[in-house]
Amino acid sequence: MSAAPAYSEDKGGSAGPGEPEYGHDPASGGIFSSDYKRHDDLKEMLDTNKDSLKLEAMKRIVAMIARGKNASDLFPAVVKNVACKNIEDPNQLIRASALRVLSSIRVPIIVPIMMLAIKEAASDMSPYVRKTAAHAIPKLYSLDSDQKDQLIEVIEKLLADKTTLVAGSVVMAFEEVCPERIDLIHKNYRKLCNLLIDVEEWGQVVIISMLTRYARTQFLSPTQNESLLEENAEKAFYGSEEDEAKGAGSEETAAAALPARKPYVMDPDHRLLLRNTKPLLQSRSAAVVMAVAQLYFHLAPKAEVGVIAKALVRLLRSHSEVQYVVLQNVATMSIKRRGMFEPYLKSFYIRSTDPTQIKILKLEVLTNLANETNIPTVLREFQTYIRSMDKDFVAATIQAIGRCATNIGRVRDTCLNGLVQLLSNRDELVVAESVVVIKKLLQMQPAQHGEIIKHLAKLTDNIQVPMARASILWLIGEYCEHVPRIAPDVLRKMAKSFTAEEDIVKLQVINLAAKLYLTNSKQTKLLTQYVLSLAKYDQNYDIRDRARFTRQLIVPSEQGGALSRHAKKLFLAPKPAPVLESSFKDRDHFQLGSLSHLLNAKATGYQELPDWPEEAPDPSVRNVEVPEWTKCSNREKRKEKEKPFYSDSEGESGPTESADSDPESESESDSKSSSESGSGESSSESDNEDQDEDEEKGRGSESEQSEEDDKRKTKKKVPEGKGEASSSDEGSDSSSSSSESEMTSESEEEQLEPASWRRKTPPSSKSAPATKEISLLDLEDFTPPSVQPVSPPAIVSTSLAADLEGLTLTDSTLVPSLLSPVSGIGRQELLHRVAGEGLAVDYTFSRQPFSGDPHMVSVHIHFSNSSDTPIKGLHVGTPKLPAGISIQEFPEIESLAPGESATAVMGINFCDSTQAANFQLCTQTRQFYVSIQPPVGELMAPVFMSENEFKKEQGKLMGMNEITEKLMLPDTCRSDHIVVQKVTATANLGRVPCGTSDEYRFAGRTLTGGSLVLLTLDARPAGAAQLTVNSEKMVIGTMLVKDVIQALTQ
Repeated sequence: MSAAPAYSEDKGGSAGPGEPEYGHDPASGGIFSSDYKRHDDLKEMLDTNKDSLKLEAMKRIVAMIARGKNASDLFPAVVKNVACKNIEDPNQLIRASALRVLSSIRVPIIVPIMMLAIKEAASDMSPYVRKTAAHAIPKLYSLDSDQKDQLIEVIEKLLADKTTLVAGSVVMAFEEVCPERIDLIHKNYRKLCNLLIDVEEWGQVVIISMLTRYARTQFLSPTQNESLLEENAEKAFYGSEEDEAKGAGSEETAAAALPARKPYVMDPDHRLLLRNTKPLLQSRSAAVVMAVAQLYFHLAPKAEVGVIAKALVRLLRSHSEVQYVVLQNVATMSIKRRGMFEPYLKSFYIRSTDPTQIKILKLEVLTNLANETNIPTVLREFQTYIRSMDKDFVAATIQAIGRCATNIGRVRDTCLNGLVQLLSNRDELVVAESVVVIKKLLQMQPAQHGEIIKHLAKLTDNIQVPMARASILWLIGEYCEHVPRIAPDVLRKMAKSFTAEEDIVKLQVINLAAKLYLTNSKQTKLLTQYVLSLAKYDQNYDIRDRARFTRQLIVPSEQGGALSRHAKKLFLAPKPAPVLESSFKDRDHFQLGSLSHLLNAKATGYQELPDWPEEAPDPSVRNVEVPEWTKCSNREKRKEKEKPFYSDSEGESGPTESADSDPESESESDSKSSSESGSGESSSESDNEDQDEDEEKGRGSESEQSEEDDKRKTKKKVPEGKGEASSSDEGSDSSSSSSESEMTSESEEEQLEPASWRRKTPPSSKSAPATKEISLLDLEDFTPPSVQPVSPPAIVSTSLAADLEGLTLTDSTLVPSLLSPVSGIGRQELLHRVAGEGLAVDYTFSRQPFSGDPHMVSVHIHFSNSSDTPIKGLHVGTPKLPAGISIQEFPEIESLAPGESATAVMGINFCDSTQAANFQLCTQTRQFYVSIQPPVGELMAPVFMSENEFKKEQGKLMGMNEITEKLMLPDTCRSDHIVVQKVTATANLGRVPCGTSDEYRFAGRTLTGGSLVLLTLDARPAGAAQLTVNSEKMVIGTMLVKDVIQALTQ
């Protein structure tokens, strides 16, 4: 046969001198040959640099496998040749795919190769490959946990990565491999917080979950010393001017008293985390929104947690699976933070199309939110739900009614009567569940409800549900003294059907017999003995044991047990009423949004949420040293950017150009400096900026005198036409300082503002000569209008001085143009004189701050009496307002004579909505129902900011927060004056300076919520203009766009 020669040839051959000897087929050796080093020759071939030898070795290995031989010990050498070549491929996608395949091979023998590949990929130039390396770390750790130390080194290296693509993956690897190594997060904490907004959604969820646990170990609880915190906040708000007036001695006293009280001060890094996660509440991903919600619930002060309610309610419009998870968490939150979801009560109303589990969870939330104010509405809803065809849902509704009755005492009788009416329902399950709940309610006031117990006793013939029958028997036995005639008869009926009853009913029959024997032995002695005899031979051993125990306890034997004397106390002892509690009461010890919280059981891999520390750990561990040259370069760049604001030799550049020239180049330089300084720059950023701000203030004060001299030189005559634009700009300088300080405190951004913008201009009497002409500095004497124009820098350039050369400005034309506020809509009729029987009432929106409450819209009410008799006692009746809207009434007008008019001021908080405020205007004899509905433009107040600030805030309000429309501007609406007048008449917004002539910017804040409203009009000379509104309040933004377009196109 031909196999023999082949066999002899395959045994191997001799090699020439100086060459290694390679076996042709290591698997074809003799049966009794040793396996020792049997594959060494193939391994050497695979390890050589010659491709021909590698190819030959691979062919022989494939031949071995084809013959069924074991070649597993050659696997690492083969993998090294196949995978490693691809890992060094110039294409990043191939390198990443090779690493992904290599890490997915679950063979321990290639662990060293995997480790080398991961280390090499962690230093790869491509962030995609580094991301894949982070994904491979948990795979290798699950394969060989002994590699943990080396993997931690790789994780530490990847945590320092500055790209958003890697951040989420490496944090996931950190959570899988070494979640206890908090020290690895310290120096990367601020970087992760700042990168969070740009990480992919999966990574955002992982990072937020990790940072939640990190914050619980590194910061103090924001809920401690809440009373002190509120008190300090009030003092800071009301006593700011007094504090400034105090001397150094009082400050020292306050500083000495502070350590004794130790008020809570939030760590800046804690605030950084809350501030950077808040925008993610608007994410399109439900998982991200849920992650931010749990972070705020576990970490934020109570006053700030409410912001998550609206986002969670929005998720209820999603798929049923998402609704189920969200409602589980809302049910837990609503137990401790009920007020957070009360404004959204209607969002939890149940729809007929909801699945049963969603219905029951919504029912849970409604029950948690029920209070004395909204309980009538909630009970009306429950009354509707009882008619549902879903029996499980109906049973849950009846239990919810019982919980409401337990928690709210004043509706207990109402609920009880309603449940009694349900006892006549045709559905047996409804009746049975009602009985169970009535039993629990009756335990609270048994003496007052003897009739209900009698009614329940009659139902024993009809109700067949075991739990309901057992509940009725327990009630009759417990309160048998209230129904002494009915109880024995019930026992007689139950004794007849004893053998056919369920076990739970039999136990209660035995209890009823024992209680009646102790209270009414004459009538029930024989019945009790009969029941106990039947129970003695029952098939269930629990019933047999209960019968023997009861007989020995209540029927005295010859020996006379010691317990028999106390039988009555044992059976008829007063029992506490059951407390009906939510099944979600104790679930908050699990981290919200976790699988353990969903299951209400600790799942595998769940990490407990740490308790808050008693004392805050050292915050300096999160500081990252920045190279000294980086700090210097940043400071020099900042000085160069701000130099035009303070230099005396400005050349021919105007104030707008110097303030806002080339913002793109500024942003580029900022980005370059930040990339050079690395992730640690944020740690020392505030210190640097404080130093820079001090330097800027010094420079500003030094140049004040020279600036005043320049202004004196540039006092020129201005014509009537240009007086309003040029002079009012300068006149609003002082008023802009307060609004700018409010902006910086609210946004909490470390934004430097030029010192010369904030300073107050010296009085005109000192700086201007005594002439009839009015200089630019004289404008400080006038009261600024309610809608302030632009606040430019205080420096008047030589180019502006040249423009003003030879122009005149008179007193008569200046004062009206400056003092007349930009009015909104004119007077609107509130009550016609015919309907008011001679009383006519109009109203206007004054756009002045309301003195009683800054969140209210100031409304001027104009009364006029056109009748022949005086009208007395004009006042506002009790208003019936929608949720959130409130009214500050005007003082009562005692009398309004015929032909006389009067004006009163009232404040209305519209809660940032255009809902009408309905109230009554009352006189001594009549009541008139009136309604005030605000235009959307009157719900805001102007805000003053620079162009750079405007662009920065606009960048935060993109996506769903941006509404853009195109419009055709008529020829009559092409001048600056007309455009500004029409926009500010429509909406109470402030003008923002803009370097482009055809672009207009306006800014404001909603009065109640303080949400920014930014309006941009790009009025191109040719083609359609573009109107853009950026605001968190999307409804307000949409309505504002419509109103402004209507005003501009009319």
